[in-house]
Amino acid sequence: MITAGIIGGAGYTAGELLRILLRHPDVNLDFVYSTSQAGSQISAIHQDLLGETALRFSGNINPEVDVVFLCLGHGNSIEFLKNNTFSKLTKVIDLSTDYRMHSNDHSFVYGLPEFKKEEIKKAQFIANPGCFATAISLAVLPLAAEKLLKDELHINAVTGATGAGTSLSSTSHFTWRDNNFSAYKEFEHQHLNEIGQSLKMLQPNFASEVNFIPNRGNFSRGIFATTYTYFEGSLEDAKALYDTYYNDAAFTFVIEEEVHLKQVVNTNKCLMKLQKYNSKLLITSVIDNLLKGASGQAVQNMNLMFGFPEKQGLQLKASYF
Repeated sequence: MITAGIIGGAGYTAGELLRILLRHPDVNLDFVYSTSQAGSQISAIHQDLLGETALRFSGNINPEVDVVFLCLGHGNSIEFLKNNTFSKLTKVIDLSTDYRMHSNDHSFVYGLPEFKKEEIKKAQFIANPGCFATAISLAVLPLAAEKLLKDELHINAVTGATGAGTSLSSTSHFTWRDNNFSAYKEFEHQHLNEIGQSLKMLQPNFASEVNFIPNRGNFSRGIFATTYTYFEGSLEDAKALYDTYYNDAAFTFVIEEEVHLKQVVNTNKCLMKLQKYNSKLLITSVIDNLLKGASGQAVQNMNLMFGFPEKQGLQLKASYF
């Protein structure tokens, strides 16, 4: 058994972590830290856990835990680690953007298991990927690995309302989101940086544009992404390429059926379908933004770091109906 702590326990990603870790056979949840909810019962905020735990949010941390998950707002993880010290043996998994870009100023490994599995196994510090970045990177990494990205990437992706977090804004109210659809941060989304970084690592000469249009959907969970680019091979060539790249992937699968969100919501899976139209390869990828796009992937990384089976605690059933 290992001991775990969660920092920033009141948000969506922390709620999903709690749901997974409370049932993980190799984890003892030591504390859930929250400055806004200290002393309150966890199940009062995360009501899907009513009857599951008597734990309360804590205003204190235990610096000796084996692993700590940072579920803080973007920009706050760096500040938190400056002001709080953990054991030299404590492993840290950060779910914010703070450490995703490679820098000589930190030693965080980018935690996309289908890309960095061997490095993750040896790492002490993990930067968990963004949700859009996960869905999109998984769609194109097999091409970059074989230096087959020859032209621009064109991406259109839709995310559910939980992608905006628990803080209210004008675009997260039910009256605005219901029966509505909108694009935002066109060509400028922050996840473009980490997508580009991963592609460059695999294909250093890749210099084409990554054209990304993110959209807000009127549903709670999930990301549906369509990506297309020039590909000179056949559809069979593409399928063989992707099958080889994801041969040992625990949660990423290329399928023949049409993909849709109900296949993956409430799971740690990424499902993809490949289609060829003249000179273009279309890759449709779907994930749950809170699981494979955040907390599930964080636990997947934890399993790799501690030598647990990669799927441990993550055998989750899709909310199909």
